[in-house]
Amino acid sequence: MISDLPAHASPAFPPIHSPQAQSPTRQISGLNLTHEASTQTRVDAAGQSHVQNFPPSLISPAFTPPSTPGRSTPNPNPRSVPVDTSLETPSSAPALLNTLPIVECEVRARIPTTTGHEMFLHVYRNNVDNKEHLAIVFGSEIRSRSLDAERPGETEFDRMTRGAYVGRLYPGRTSSRVEQIRREEGVSARKAVPLKSTEAREGAVSGASPTSSVNSTPNGAIPEGAGAVQPLDPSSVPPLVRIHSECYTGETVWSARCDCGEQLDEAARLMSLPDVSPSGGAIIYLRQEGRGIGLGEKLKAYNLQDLGNDTYEANILLRHPADARSYGLATAMLMDLGLGGERGIRLLTNNPDKVRAVEGPNREVVVKERVAMIPLAWKTGGKLGIKSEEVEKYLSTKVREFVDSAS
Repeated sequence: MISDLPAHASPAFPPIHSPQAQSPTRQISGLNLTHEASTQTRVDAAGQSHVQNFPPSLISPAFTPPSTPGRSTPNPNPRSVPVDTSLETPSSAPALLNTLPIVECEVRARIPTTTGHEMFLHVYRNNVDNKEHLAIVFGSEIRSRSLDAERPGETEFDRMTRGAYVGRLYPGRTSSRVEQIRREEGVSARKAVPLKSTEAREGAVSGASPTSSVNSTPNGAIPEGAGAVQPLDPSSVPPLVRIHSECYTGETVWSARCDCGEQLDEAARLMSLPDVSPSGGAIIYLRQEGRGIGLGEKLKAYNLQDLGNDTYEANILLRHPADARSYGLATAMLMDLGLGGERGIRLLTNNPDKVRAVEGPNREVVVKERVAMIPLAWKTGGKLGIKSEEVEKYLSTKVREFVDSAS
C-alpha cells in the first residue's frame, strides 16, 4: 500500500536491500554495543501466538531514550530526557557566535498537507547569507514577530499578501486584523457568538486538522470562534522544535544513504498531533546541504563513501570540516517566532551536542527536554522505514562519533 510508505519514498523505486535480523551483540567499526534485542508477541486472526524479534538499537541509551512514538508504539507521548545546560561547566560548552544573526520573515502562507493537517510555511532572510531559510510552523500559538511588524507604506492588502494576517483568508476579506473586521461590522469583542458570517469565517477552524488555523491576536487574546479545545493546556507543555538541515538527496530523490527524509516526516507527524504537541511546533529548515558543504561536494562525498570511507572521512578528504553546520540562524528564527525565554522548547534530536548549540550564546532559547527520533525500521523490525545497507552504515557512523566525542 502506498500509504505504508514514508512520504519521501517513491513506490516506483523499491528498496534494493532488506536488513536481516542480527545478533544482540554487534561490532560496528570497532565499537561493541551489547543491547539486547526486544521481542513482542502478537496474536493473528486464527488465535495463534507469534513472537517477533526486533533488532537492537544502534544508539546507546546513554545518548538516546529507549523509545519514541511511532506507528507501533502504543503510547503516543514521546519519551524524552530532561536537560539543563545551565549546570554544565564553561569548558564543556561549544564555541558559539557572540552575536546572533539578524533575521526577518518575508512571507508566510498556509499549507494544507496530504495528511489532512495544516501548517504555515515561513520564508526567512538574514544578514549572513543570501539563502532562504524556512520555518514550518504547526498550530496557532506560534507567530513571527518580524512578519507581524508594520512596514512603511504597506496597505492591508499588502499585509495579507505577505501573510501578516490573523485567522484565515477568504474571498472578499479586506483587513489583516480581526479587531478591525469586528469594528467594521459592529461586533463587540465581548460577544461569545459571532453575529455575522464574515466573523464566523474569520474564526473557522478546519475540522480535518488538529492544528487550528486561527492565530492569537497581537495582545495574546484568542480570536472569537477559535473553538477547538485542546486536550492539554498548551501553556503547560513546551512546543516541539526540530532543527533540520536541508537534504535534497534524502528528501527528494529517495536516497537511502541517510534517514533525513524520514526524520522530517516524523517531526511533522508529531507536531500535528494535539495530544503530543498541544502548543504546536516548528521545524526550522536550514539550507545547509551536506553538513554545510553544498550539494555538488556532497555527491563527491557519496562517491568517496562507495570507495570505502564513512560520512565524516569523505568530508575531510574533500578538505571540508567533518561537520560545517551552524545553528545561530536557527536560534534567531526561534526567537523571532516567540520561542525564546524560560518557557523553553522540547528539541527533537538524537544529537546531545545540538542542544547547547541551538540555545545560543546567552541561552536565548532554553531547551527543557531532548526527544529522540528512533529510525522507523528499528522500531518495527524492518517492516517500515528505510531498508538499506547504506543507512545502517550512516547511522553507525553517527553513533561512533557521539561515543568518541563523549569519551
